[in-house]
Amino acid sequence: MRTLILTLSLVLLSVITFSQPPNGGGNRPGGGQMPTGRFYGKVVEAKSGKHIDYASVQLIQNKMDTVTKKRKETVIAGMLTKANGEFSLENIPVFGQSKLKISVVGYKSIEMTVSFDVKMGGDMSAMLGALDKDLGNIKIDFEEKLLENVTVTASNPGLRLGIDRKVFNVDKNIVSAGGTAEDVMKNVPSVSVDIDGNVTMRNNTPQLFVDGRPTTLSLDQIPADAIESVEVITNPSAKFDASGGTAGILNIVLKKNKKVGYNGSIRTSIDSRARIGLGVDLNVRQEKINFFVNSNYNQRKSISNGTTDRITYGTPNSQLFQTDKSISVGNFFHNRAGLDYLIDNRNTISLTGNLMQGNFTPETFSSMKTDLLSIPLTSSLAERFSNSKSTFRNKGGMLSYKRNFPKQGHEITADVTYNRSKNSSSNLIKSDSLDYTNKNIVKTSSQRQDGKGSSESLVVQVDYTNPLSVKSKLELGARASIRKSDTRNDFFLYSSSGTPIYNPLASVNYNSTDKIYAAYSTYSNQGKNFGYQLGLRIESSDYQGRLPDKGQVFDIKFPVSLFPSVFLSNKMKDDQVMQLNYTRKINRPNFYQLYPYTDFSDSLNISRGNPDLNPEFTNSVELSYQKIFKKNNNNFLASIYYKNTNALITRFQVKETNVLTGKDILINTYINAASSYVTGLELTLKTKMTKWWDMTTNVNLFTSKINTGIAGQPEPEQFASWFGKLNNTFKVFKNFTMQLSGEYQSKTILPPGGSGSSGGGGRGGGGGMFGGGGGGMFGQSSSSQGYVRANYYVDAGLRYEFMKTKQASVSLNINDIFRTRRSDVHSESPYFTQDVFRRRDPQVLRLSFNWRFGKFDTNLFKRKNNKNQGTEGMDMNMGQ
Repeated sequence: MRTLILTLSLVLLSVITFSQPPNGGGNRPGGGQMPTGRFYGKVVEAKSGKHIDYASVQLIQNKMDTVTKKRKETVIAGMLTKANGEFSLENIPVFGQSKLKISVVGYKSIEMTVSFDVKMGGDMSAMLGALDKDLGNIKIDFEEKLLENVTVTASNPGLRLGIDRKVFNVDKNIVSAGGTAEDVMKNVPSVSVDIDGNVTMRNNTPQLFVDGRPTTLSLDQIPADAIESVEVITNPSAKFDASGGTAGILNIVLKKNKKVGYNGSIRTSIDSRARIGLGVDLNVRQEKINFFVNSNYNQRKSISNGTTDRITYGTPNSQLFQTDKSISVGNFFHNRAGLDYLIDNRNTISLTGNLMQGNFTPETFSSMKTDLLSIPLTSSLAERFSNSKSTFRNKGGMLSYKRNFPKQGHEITADVTYNRSKNSSSNLIKSDSLDYTNKNIVKTSSQRQDGKGSSESLVVQVDYTNPLSVKSKLELGARASIRKSDTRNDFFLYSSSGTPIYNPLASVNYNSTDKIYAAYSTYSNQGKNFGYQLGLRIESSDYQGRLPDKGQVFDIKFPVSLFPSVFLSNKMKDDQVMQLNYTRKINRPNFYQLYPYTDFSDSLNISRGNPDLNPEFTNSVELSYQKIFKKNNNNFLASIYYKNTNALITRFQVKETNVLTGKDILINTYINAASSYVTGLELTLKTKMTKWWDMTTNVNLFTSKINTGIAGQPEPEQFASWFGKLNNTFKVFKNFTMQLSGEYQSKTILPPGGSGSSGGGGRGGGGGMFGGGGGGMFGQSSSSQGYVRANYYVDAGLRYEFMKTKQASVSLNINDIFRTRRSDVHSESPYFTQDVFRRRDPQVLRLSFNWRFGKFDTNLFKRKNNKNQGTEGMDMNMGQ
């Protein structure tokens, strides 16, 4: 009879609880029904009785694993306590004991056994009451060690490999301490940086992002100490900008601390050229307000030397041998501050502002010997001195809003970004013709180029993410970008009396407006093993350039362009993942490739942009394989890639009459050629060799072919090339860490000069901050044919950490230990053959000091702190 009563009671309970979800009802997986109940209570401090919000509450039961046929602990319910410390765990099976586990940063974890007190044959109302159990106030104690002043030293690995991206943690990189983003990129897998700071990825120029948005800053304008990490995305999905398709995206993530309490760091550095660096970071978080500031000041002195050997074809032929020495001295500030306001648990408003400015004064001295290869041989000597002064100013801000919906991962973000920059430059060039016999000056001429420019950009973006189920997700977004540039370059010739005379024929006034509107949608689904993501991006672009003094207008319009993306992923046993992806991208010409100003600053590389350039389109396919070795957490990633580009933007030479001298000269400009392709195999291996030795190896084997399609222009030679990078970290002694990194680049075909779209509009003829001269503002080559000879270098760094919690450190690093890093370029055209050799800044020592401080307040902990920790792109989320 008791058994019958209990059975009937449980059936009745099932019906009641199923029909009343707020009281703990629910369905049993598989379709059957069983009684469920609810545990609820409140978490408080043991001493004060004050409630504790955002504590992690988990309910654990011991269940049978259907695979191993063994019992194991399984989390069946969990949540974070509310603002008043309360929690409620519903749909809990009635039978069996459970373990309640409560943990929160700054307090001791607590575990307790809980169960429903259902008494057999008891009164029905009592049985119903037993299924809604109050656990009361659960008291937990402080973790005393965490209440002291501590240094926040949460550690991320130096490199995280994902199937769709690599994330490089800058804090772990000793050899770039006190440097710029150029020094950081030299240690990032897949990325190569030449001596002028030009970045290539898989032998093409990538799109440069800062905090997930395109930027006009150059790498030497960003201090290494302001960078949190660098993301390398070789084949971005439709969620990302369609620009930069031939190489992918380099996303520089700047530091923005959100740890509770207050914390920060102070640092300083000095190099072997007596250049100093200073920096400070500060973060304060109090309840709903998070404030951060980052400020850096850096001085730089760059020294480069080079030679040029050139044969020019004519009647007769001539041979030039030129030596160059360039010294550039400068300094720059980088200031950034921001405020996050947590309206409530689900809504946040953020405001970020930045201010950057710099000054630099490069000087270049050139000595030239020219032989006319006639009979008899005629020789001449000349000297050339270039003295420049340049400044840049950049300021901007971003206002953003984020809304988290109750469902995990369901969110919407919106942001508005505005940037404005001003730049100016003045370059005085003095040329002396010398008597070949006694070296006396025979003739002197001088010219000056004054440039100034300004640009402003506005970007509005909205992104929406909705997890339709545990396995599927829908993402939508829209973006509008408007950029305006206004640039003027004035050319002056000096008379014999030293008076500058304005030359309107060699001067230019140019302004432009670039508008891009985009929308995207992606749908992803991840099954047990197989997953996929389908995406489509629609972009409309409208570029207009104007020469107001000449009444000329240049229009480049693409009303609608479609950019699909397909990602297929398959998880295999033993922690293996295979992915196949396809994307279509666009490369829009950058500012300098469009700017129709003839730059005479380098007599061997007179350059001019082409405002009639069209964008180039790229189709990319990539097959990737990843294997994780759990024993030592080793990681292996292999990728086979193929990229085909149409309407290729490439360098081209034309012969024109010099408006200043009336003589024939060669102008290096850009045109849309036929097509090109690049294919290769990239391998990356992250290995823990021993307890004290970590090694990351990156090898890229590739070949590329450029089809110019230009009548009378021979096709460039095609050959295989390879690139290798090795990064070693050694824990040599207690508190001592050493880093040794190196790179080798084999003989490589010259990149065609694709855009990368990262622009730098409005610099007014500037270029990089510390360029060594001799290369002109368009880079190192002067034609679409040629190659770069093999090159390698080794950098090293040593760091000593001290004080009780290793909150202070001293680092010593040296670049190019063996003086082997150089640029050695061979180029040729129907008009000449040329070899240019340059070396820049070898064996520079830098000593850095860094002190981290902080106080941790456990009452301020919010779940948002850990929201983005540990994500590595292993799921089907191919976006940001």
